[in-house]
Amino acid sequence: MGRKYITNTYALAAISCTGGLLFGFDISSLSAILSTQNYQVYFSNTPIITDPVTGWRSSSGPDSDLQGGITASMAGGSFLGALASGPLSDRIGRRNSIATSMAIWIVGSILACAAQSTAMLIVARIVLGFAIGIASSVVPTYISELAKPEVRGRLTSLQQWSITWGILIFYFISYGCSFIGQQDGRSTASWRTPWGLQMVPAILVLAVVPFMPRSPRWLASRGHMDEAHEVLALIHGEGNRQHPLVLAELEEIKQSLADEATGSYAELIQGNHLNRLHISLFTQIWSQLSGMNVMMYYIGFVAQMAGLNSGNVTMITNSIQYVINVIMTIPALIYLDSWGRRPTLLVGSSLMALWLFTVAGLMAAHGEPYTPDPSKGDPDAVRWKVHGPATKGIIAASYLFVASFASTFGPVSWTYPPELWNNRLRSKAVSLATAANWAVNFALGYFVPPAFKNIVWRTYLIFGIFCVVMTVHIFLAFPETRRLSLEEVDELFASGRPAWRTRGFVGEGGTKVQLAAAKIGDGLKPAEALAEAEMGREPSDLGTPDEKKEIA
Repeated sequence: MGRKYITNTYALAAISCTGGLLFGFDISSLSAILSTQNYQVYFSNTPIITDPVTGWRSSSGPDSDLQGGITASMAGGSFLGALASGPLSDRIGRRNSIATSMAIWIVGSILACAAQSTAMLIVARIVLGFAIGIASSVVPTYISELAKPEVRGRLTSLQQWSITWGILIFYFISYGCSFIGQQDGRSTASWRTPWGLQMVPAILVLAVVPFMPRSPRWLASRGHMDEAHEVLALIHGEGNRQHPLVLAELEEIKQSLADEATGSYAELIQGNHLNRLHISLFTQIWSQLSGMNVMMYYIGFVAQMAGLNSGNVTMITNSIQYVINVIMTIPALIYLDSWGRRPTLLVGSSLMALWLFTVAGLMAAHGEPYTPDPSKGDPDAVRWKVHGPATKGIIAASYLFVASFASTFGPVSWTYPPELWNNRLRSKAVSLATAANWAVNFALGYFVPPAFKNIVWRTYLIFGIFCVVMTVHIFLAFPETRRLSLEEVDELFASGRPAWRTRGFVGEGGTKVQLAAAKIGDGLKPAEALAEAEMGREPSDLGTPDEKKEIA
């Protein structure tokens, strides 16, 4: 390997997670822009009112069906991109797939910036979505294949944290750009500028990609064992090819590949793989049905339904939510590998249900039907208004909902699916799971604006019920995978242990690779050390005292 590579796994995770940053860009760019008059008039299919004196134009903007289509178009492109990501990343590698997604994002940004019609905007968002679909699937896979088991949760959670940063940063960029010119219904610079600026991070990543190492597990699967050894040495052994941990990892990868043929999509529904697939799919599906992205896309509508119409008040309300999203993701980054996946998901889904039911109850008890006023810039979807102190309760519950998602479900939804799979099936399974995420996102893009318009507060009731159902599902079906190597997860599923009794399988005393590394340090050959670690390792040997009691 003649080229000098970046070897710090935190730096590699941060760079590759730019895909998440761009996903966040899209969410907040719509949140900040879709309520502005210049956007609403330019893409309107509802009546446009022109002031006879000033010439200013105003409109309610795209009706709820068209706005749903504009929003959903990116999710549709992401669905296609996620499906394509599996074969693509298996063929050209994880690193090169990330580069491909960045290049496609740049093309989509140019199209969005130059949009001349609603149709062109939708095409641009499909292209942007295709890029995000690839990145959102490949990035967690790439990180999980580079990370050590004890920090894998933390590193893959950076994907979610980068999404939250993207939302926050681009909201302020879009809000600031809304003051370019005047919101008179005639200017376009206020929305073209941010949609052009969003390509900058992708350009920077393309410049850095050549200095990122390829996934050692992908290299090994393609027969490049020496290069895989070199990458493992660089990222886990400080360049020492004879480091015991590096030798143990390499030996485990070799043995794993020796037992594996090339995986096919059909194999995903065979044996215990079907159970893994169902868990992977529903991790992403529940992430969407929690209602979080609805909050992010349509927070402007939520604020207006709560009776907050002032531009500055709406901006402050939105920005506080985005700051909460960033800050409350930090605890999961630090503690996810200690908390475990199951408890984090269960606490998150329970709290989200509570806050959604609170919002629904306050809106039902203190709200009334409302007819939007185009002259005030009211979106067509806002058909319900709440007055009085209840508005503060709705906003507070919305903030608590965001905090609950950010510290639980958000990070785990990207961490969990990649670590359920072995080398031959990981990229295919994760691509399907991510595609499921985007398929539901696409459906919600169409569902939510008409839902706000027609069933108003009951929309929150529906998502609250989803959170109750997901809590039960997670308890019954989702096993604990913290601190297991990716190869050891196979053993977990092969054991047939019920999901609620899998925490004891995860050890504080070291994984098989760590035990083998210790034996290599004592002078054993890698294959012998791994075999001895396997024979001498029982699940009950690896748990804390409480976890051993649970197994017994």
